Amino acid sequence: MITCKDFLRELNEYLDETADVSMKKELELHVSQCPNCFVVVDTTKQTLRVFKGMEPQEIPSTVQTRLMEALQRRMNSRRATGTAPE
Repeated sequence: MITCKDFLRELNEYLDETADVSMKKELELHVSQCPNCFVVVDTTKQTLRVFKGMEPQEIPSTVQTRLMEALQRRMNSRRATGTAPE
């Protein structure tokens, strides 16, 4: 039986339709029985539909720099504490 955590781990493959046949059946069974995961799938699908119709936007260099610095700080913090990435 697949848990919600398992389902979320496989969400990309499920949405991209790259999950193997047996995994896809298990994921579909789980999402049909789990209202929380159903909402996640439905919301993600709707979000993807909206963003697929948009033109890519350039990220201002100041925002990109701040983002990269924040990510680096987080990675350094995880390395220091031995915490695995989520």
